[in-house]
Amino acid sequence: MSNISHKRIYQSQEYLSPLGSIRYRALFGGYSLAIDNTVFAMVADGDLYLRVCEESAPYRVNHPTSLLTLQKRGRPILLNYYRVDEALWSDRQTLLHLSSFSLQAARQEKARRGGVKRLKDLPNITFHLEMLLIEVGIRSEEELRAVGAEVAWLKIREKNKYLSVRLLYALEGAITGMHEAMLPMQRRQQLTTWFEKIPAPGNE
Repeated sequence: MSNISHKRIYQSQEYLSPLGSIRYRALFGGYSLAIDNTVFAMVADGDLYLRVCEESAPYRVNHPTSLLTLQKRGRPILLNYYRVDEALWSDRQTLLHLSSFSLQAARQEKARRGGVKRLKDLPNITFHLEMLLIEVGIRSEEELRAVGAEVAWLKIREKNKYLSVRLLYALEGAITGMHEAMLPMQRRQQLTTWFEKIPAPGNE
């Protein structure tokens, strides 16, 4: 790995850490960046490129940048990833939001192609949380979507009295396909208000 790409990868991991743990691997002469085995960005020649998606279109219209071109078997291939320029690097909040859009779009396409095989393949769902959900009768993404975050939280609480609001955010993020830190503020507030109305353990 070139030193300049090495620095950019680690900068990306730092700036985008709220989305989850980012892993990288060599791909077509560049490096893919992935969260939970879902590729949403690339690094090539020291530049970060985000996956193009519908949600990022308004930004790209006002801030046009080049698409990624890499070499495959000696031939140039144009990839659907747009370059992050220095102005965007200096606006960390916007960079984080655009990256979350790219990640969500990549996850949705992955789900369309093959479907999510296990609950733990969803954002925020650890192996432990997957086991808790299965224990209360929620065994698939479809079942989790059907009951919703609040009901799933209540089902788990029947067996585990001391649950945090953050687990509620995690369940909502799993349903909507995003890291819990990226939940829209309005939905986060709705969940917080709901959580605060639940009697504390021992006060039911």
